[in-house]
Amino acid sequence: MANTVHVRKNDQVIVISGNSKGKQGKVLKVFPENGRVIIEGVNIRKRHSRPTQKNPQGGIVQKEMPIHASNVMVIDPKSGEPTRVGHAHVRDASSGKKKTMRVSRKTGEMF
Repeated sequence: MANTVHVRKNDQVIVISGNSKGKQGKVLKVFPENGRVIIEGVNIRKRHSRPTQKNPQGGIVQKEMPIHASNVMVIDPKSGEPTRVGHAHVRDASSGKKKTMRVSRKTGEMF
């Protein structure tokens, strides 16, 4: 059974603990199986790469590494502050089907 993660790809988040505390960025990739996320410009590490046909120069490449999802909070789209995420069940007006929407715990804004 896969773990659920409270952030999704393209969410704007802030890091709340660790070496990158206070940094903000967009979620590039989510790994729900081990509860980690890659955030743009956060937890950058240097990797040595051997020359290949694609990259004949080789050298040192900087790339973002994953951090645990518990160390990030979603930024509320309305207030711009970090918030917890809840869920609300909403009935779609046109089709009449139920949908689950994410809700900001701070402002009640749906996103």
